[in-house]
Amino acid sequence: MLLLHGSGHDGKSLVDPWLGLAKAEGIVLVAPSASDPQAWRNPQEGPQYFYDLLETVRAAHKEIDERRMYVFGHSAGAIHGLGLGLLESEYFAAVAVHAGAVSPEMAPIVAQAPRKIPIAIWVGTNDSFFPLKVVRNTRDQLNAAGFDLKLTEIPNHTHDYYGSSGSINKDVWAYLKKFTLDAPPKYQAYSLRLIESLIPHP
Repeated sequence: MLLLHGSGHDGKSLVDPWLGLAKAEGIVLVAPSASDPQAWRNPQEGPQYFYDLLETVRAAHKEIDERRMYVFGHSAGAIHGLGLGLLESEYFAAVAVHAGAVSPEMAPIVAQAPRKIPIAIWVGTNDSFFPLKVVRNTRDQLNAAGFDLKLTEIPNHTHDYYGSSGSINKDVWAYLKKFTLDAPPKYQAYSLRLIESLIPHP
């Protein structure tokens, strides 16, 4: 599972909440830190960066099921994770995020995705950074494009992932583990110019 942290944090901030569940379920966690702690950047942390990283991890851990690689992101990491999943819909089996949305500028990515990758979003009804209207628009936009996006609205929950990470992670894993690629993962390479134009900085 590729973990993408939120602004002002690092990879370890997501490893810690996932560690217990990962040990129990046999999940290999890969949690890089963004080059700029405030946001994931393109093209520095575009698809090629994560592909190289995950292929290196897979080479060292032969037990990894290549058809069951997933993305989980929070906040800025959720935005980046959604874009990554849409760009590499035949490489990752599914994407789940907490507090994230797809901006209107990312419509070309939604349209070009060769596979309708499973996507799920968890968001609090009191999240001031990602209001329900914005996240529901993402659900509607993707579902209108043929995706089956699952949206879970957490009553009275704010943007604070860490205070509720135990229950959120269990639900996220229950969702993700159902999905397996029908074929070996296929990585789609993109030019740096295209990545810069398709994905705005968070």
